[in-house]
Amino acid sequence: MAVAGMVIIGAGECGGRAALGLRDHGFEGPVTLVGDEPHLPYERPPLSKEAMADETPVIKAIASDALLAERAIRHIHSVRATAIDRLTHLVHLSDGSTLAYEKLLLATGSVPRKLPLPGLGARCVYLRTFNDALAIRTHLSAGKRVAVIGGGFIGLELAAAARKLGATVTVIEAQSRILMRGVPAQIAEIIHKAHEAKGVTMLTGQGIAAIADDGMLVRITLADGQEVPADLAVIGIGAVPVTALAAEAGLAIDNGIAVDDRLQTQDPDIFAAGDCCSFPLAIYGGRRVRLEAWRNAQEQGALAARNMLGADEAHAAVPWFWSDQYGLTLQIAGLSDEGSSTVRRDLDDGAFILFHLAADGRLVAASGIGPGNAVARDVRLAEMLIAKRASPAPEALGSQAVKLKSLLAA
Repeated sequence: MAVAGMVIIGAGECGGRAALGLRDHGFEGPVTLVGDEPHLPYERPPLSKEAMADETPVIKAIASDALLAERAIRHIHSVRATAIDRLTHLVHLSDGSTLAYEKLLLATGSVPRKLPLPGLGARCVYLRTFNDALAIRTHLSAGKRVAVIGGGFIGLELAAAARKLGATVTVIEAQSRILMRGVPAQIAEIIHKAHEAKGVTMLTGQGIAAIADDGMLVRITLADGQEVPADLAVIGIGAVPVTALAAEAGLAIDNGIAVDDRLQTQDPDIFAAGDCCSFPLAIYGGRRVRLEAWRNAQEQGALAARNMLGADEAHAAVPWFWSDQYGLTLQIAGLSDEGSSTVRRDLDDGAFILFHLAADGRLVAASGIGPGNAVARDVRLAEMLIAKRASPAPEALGSQAVKLKSLLAA
């Protein structure tokens, strides 16, 4: 019988960081990383950005085969975990083999939410993996018509990349504006106008009545009867956490695999981290959240590794998101929907930050947009103020003459 060690299901950003983290913290037993893709663990954010716009897309791997070998991390690729036997501490894999675990981490991520309409064919696609990105990239060129269904981060980043490559692009969003989830209307409007300025047709408040894909052309009929013809339709209407494996093992599911602030499920030997799990955030009164974000995947992968080794450390990081489109960078620290009032601080070059304050005056989020890294430093300082549960004076937050660093020191 093989020696039980640390087993990680999901070889993405989160799982890869956890595997490396176990070695960083001195664990010397077996570490096994299981992934259903053929690739090394890699970063997903570039898929809707550089991987689309570059002439020869390459994977931005977290670790090389050589590094995994050097750290004695066994990477089993192109295989799925099919069952967890909690009683015997065994994971069953799709190739018929089993893995014994001392501690198990589920970093199964999320998958694109499916558009619930008949008529979808081979030219109606989703973006999640590097192979998805490669397939989409072949359609992004001058003369091609691309319809992006969904005005969220991934869809908009993809629209920007497609325009850069010369494709004609239409974005279709059922809600009244783009970026409805977590992005203030003032910032969403700037991004909307940036897309229009680059020639993207932006259709908001437009439900889809029907789709017909005959293998040569996709015809999208909107609720108002308008028809949008496209050579390719990319669907980006959100993501669903991958929870079936956990659910079948009897673990609690609550908008993802439910974990405590240590990323531990109700089974003390099973942890979950990244896109697939929901967890309580102390800075928001224990509100349970699930975050689909690159930095969260990194942070939780590292935290899960420490806690699998007995650190008993609570998750305390402030949520942080970012997006780049047409030279504009959007950054958000915290959860803006926790705020009841907003204070604006104008910066140079048209950049600005919105500070979101709770009813009691506490700073709970900051949303910024501007060219390049114009908002990065101030959003980082705001993130530190949020972590400290600070209640800065609104007039100080709104004045460019008052340095945020001075508020942090106070």
